[in-house]
Amino acid sequence: MTSIAYAMGGNPGGAAGGAESGWGFILPMIVIFVIFYFLLIRPQQKKQKELKAMIDNLAYGDTVITSGGIHGKITGLTDTIATLEIADKVRIKVSRSAIGAIIQKAGAPAPKA
Repeated sequence: MTSIAYAMGGNPGGAAGGAESGWGFILPMIVIFVIFYFLLIRPQQKKQKELKAMIDNLAYGDTVITSGGIHGKITGLTDTIATLEIADKVRIKVSRSAIGAIIQKAGAPAPKA
């Protein structure tokens, strides 16, 4: 019967082996977290900061594209809403957070196609 107990992986060394197995589990978890931080979390935070800065720096006359794909020129701004002119005398109001990118800043030369 004792041979079965030894075969089941009992630790004959006592508590010292348990401490080693604890570090053997914690160290890889720390390494995995560090890898996730530098590959996933940090770049996403940087992207969010850039998007917030872009939204804060919107100005009249900027040509933008919304996250839904609507292209337009900013004709009005409030704290939360941007008014876009998408055609002659056709204006829509969108949330500032819905603006995905600035295509052309006001007063800047047109981008090459």
